[in-house]
Amino acid sequence: MVRRFDQVLYKREKTKGEKFFLAPLLLFSLPYGWAVRIRSLLYELHLIQSKKLPKPVLSVGNITMGGTGKTPLVMALARGLKERGIRVAILSRGYRRKKRRASLVTDGREILLPPDEAGDEPFLMAHTLKGIPVLVGKDRFQTGTLALEQFSVKGLLLDDGFQHLRLARDLDIVLVDSQVGFGDGHLFPRGILREPLFHLKRASLFVLTKAEDLEACRRLQRQLHQIHPGAPVFYSRFVPTGLVEPDGTMAPLALLKGRKVLALSGIARPEDFSSLIRRLGGEVVKERIFPDHHRYRLRDLTSLREEVKKLELIITTEKDWVKLKSFPIEPLPLYALRIETKIEEEDEFFKRVMEVFDRGGIEKGFSADGEEPSKGVRRARDDAMGEDL
Repeated sequence: MVRRFDQVLYKREKTKGEKFFLAPLLLFSLPYGWAVRIRSLLYELHLIQSKKLPKPVLSVGNITMGGTGKTPLVMALARGLKERGIRVAILSRGYRRKKRRASLVTDGREILLPPDEAGDEPFLMAHTLKGIPVLVGKDRFQTGTLALEQFSVKGLLLDDGFQHLRLARDLDIVLVDSQVGFGDGHLFPRGILREPLFHLKRASLFVLTKAEDLEACRRLQRQLHQIHPGAPVFYSRFVPTGLVEPDGTMAPLALLKGRKVLALSGIARPEDFSSLIRRLGGEVVKERIFPDHHRYRLRDLTSLREEVKKLELIITTEKDWVKLKSFPIEPLPLYALRIETKIEEEDEFFKRVMEVFDRGGIEKGFSADGEEPSKGVRRARDDAMGEDL
């Protein structure tokens, strides 16, 4: 039922019956929309002040509910900046994690929190990225202050930060799923919009993700230019790079060819995952779909043991795999599909991103050796004292 409801919400064109079914939700969308508009206006008029950290802050976010590919792009951005000599720390809210206080998930060398305390996406980033600190906390200003006190980084990267107006940012990268767009243009919960479309004027640049249908991308690009004519638009695609085996080693994608597959996922857009497996040559015979951010239990795997007798492989997402691998999965032919984001015109994209650091922001904050926080960091830390997460 969860999946069927999601499928209806994400559709651009809805039948009369679907519109009738969703109509009562307009009663909740209207007050939600006014609350979002008023909050944004208060920040715009500086009646509520955004807090500024002494290092460049880059945000990756969206204006729709889930599934646009934020986490893969955050990882690609962190890797790309590191290759260009810019080490950043990643700040994430850690959706549905157990603890509320700001916490360090990884220092870049060792993972310090389990998935239920880190949150799904931060744990995946900590597991995949090397040499990049990942921190979680509801208040990204406090979490950023903690990162600057502990690490010699040249900037901070917000995962899902477009709505986090509390923290001022130097660059706002907004992702749009090119296959879904903005749904049918309604605000949550009637539609998939987190904010009205005109709020996209806050964006610095856009990335159209899952850019396989070029005509759909061009239509979206025209729409974005009507809303925000000055913002550049880039395209990105998901590129599968291999299959992660239960012991963490990599197997080639060719292993999927002609195999009968059970697609196992707990993500926002499970149909995209199954479609990708099919494009790689796997025969998806069955799907096991759990809600996004599902907390797996042993019984979830036990139920698979009978089903897999008629199949050859169980393929899951890496986001699910990092949670499942804490269970005894060895008897199951379970593999995770590793996916990376490929940004078209990557050099131009990073040229735009690097302008934030070229303006001199990297000279602020920590000293060169990273031993002592600067006055700016200490001032940010003092401002954060007493703030409730």
